[in-house]
Amino acid sequence: MGKKKVPDLYRAPFPLYSVKVDPDTGLVIIAGGGGASKTGIKNAVHFLDLQLVGEYQHSASLLHSHDTDTRATMNMAVGKGVIAAGQDGTCCLMQFKQCTQKEAKDANKDGKSKQQGNARLRAGKGDKCGQDGVTPSGNMSDMKDETIHISVTASAEVQSDLNPQDPLQKVVRFSPDQSLLLTGGTDGHIRVWEFPSLKKKFDFKAHEGEIEDLDISPGNKHLVTVGRDFACSVWSGNQLSMSLKWHETMSQIDEKTYRYLACRFGKVEDQKDALRLYTVQIPHKRDRKPPPCYLTKWDGRSLLAMLTAPCGTEVISSLAVSDSGTFLGLGTVTGSVAIYIAFSLQRLYYVHESHGIVVTDLAFLPHSMKGKNIKGNNETALLSVAVDSRCQLHRVARRRYFPVWLVLFFCGVLVVGVVLLLQHLFPGFI
Repeated sequence: MGKKKVPDLYRAPFPLYSVKVDPDTGLVIIAGGGGASKTGIKNAVHFLDLQLVGEYQHSASLLHSHDTDTRATMNMAVGKGVIAAGQDGTCCLMQFKQCTQKEAKDANKDGKSKQQGNARLRAGKGDKCGQDGVTPSGNMSDMKDETIHISVTASAEVQSDLNPQDPLQKVVRFSPDQSLLLTGGTDGHIRVWEFPSLKKKFDFKAHEGEIEDLDISPGNKHLVTVGRDFACSVWSGNQLSMSLKWHETMSQIDEKTYRYLACRFGKVEDQKDALRLYTVQIPHKRDRKPPPCYLTKWDGRSLLAMLTAPCGTEVISSLAVSDSGTFLGLGTVTGSVAIYIAFSLQRLYYVHESHGIVVTDLAFLPHSMKGKNIKGNNETALLSVAVDSRCQLHRVARRRYFPVWLVLFFCGVLVVGVVLLLQHLFPGFI
């Protein structure tokens, strides 16, 4: 597929590092900022209202902007009415809900910090809905007037990274049942809290160096972690169960020439009990002739490698799996975005340098939001954000198929027509 232009769905007034979709409310949540440096670039979380326009197109408008003071949100996870945001070396928890204007004002009356477990509860900073609002063009006026507003309350925070030099949380996840909150950072530790009590359950050294990614399987059976130490580890609680060895199926590749970048569990469409794990491997060092990156599909139960396929020479920066498990999304450090078929690991969609700078996060639109089809007549739709402040939506239009009976009917008509034509041209043919 040749290079094409993807229009911006939304443009924020700050660099974007994370994007998530809340299927319960239908909100698209993006976050980022300029950090603690006094450059005038704000740090915020934006809540977007996504609407389907026609059968294929979408529009997004800003419902609410939540200011995060001097700390930029670098990564986040979204649960039922809660956001876990990675800000420096802490994981900040924010409660959000759709509310009336009166309910939002009442939230401002909450106060007084409390101490609970090993988490510091923050004063109830309930934002007045619509304050610090920014329109898609970046103006501070013209906030969309909605009867339903977004109320955000910063509720608690935990120390998620203890690197003495530059603490930074790299990844955060809720378990599928939202009973656990998991984080990884630059100190190589995995920290697990019970949720919502925030009582620390595990704190263990998982990798030498930074944690790149983590994910946990349904039922909380397998915790998979990826580090910069070339390892992809599988844990049961805080005990190491096994290490994945993707290169053993690729005899021509040495163990230390590639490192793992990302890992995600995914469902298998039309197979209720089946589970898959997907990992991305990128070259440890870049050569003048760039080697390819690789995608590997594993059986999510036995954790045996099923298929490995190259996914281009651009270095992968982010991975996403659709909620149905049908599609994989990949972003690159050069700003390209691709969608792959999970079953075959074949590329279905690709836009070269759509962002022009590193893609920091991806999120597929769920099959339905708020009980309505938000994808329209698209087979799938993938949100991407980058440091260029742009949020884009990449769509794959639904392919049109002819029913089998209709194809057979036309074949029969064609055969009869040919026979009649031959009979007319050559009397006595039959």
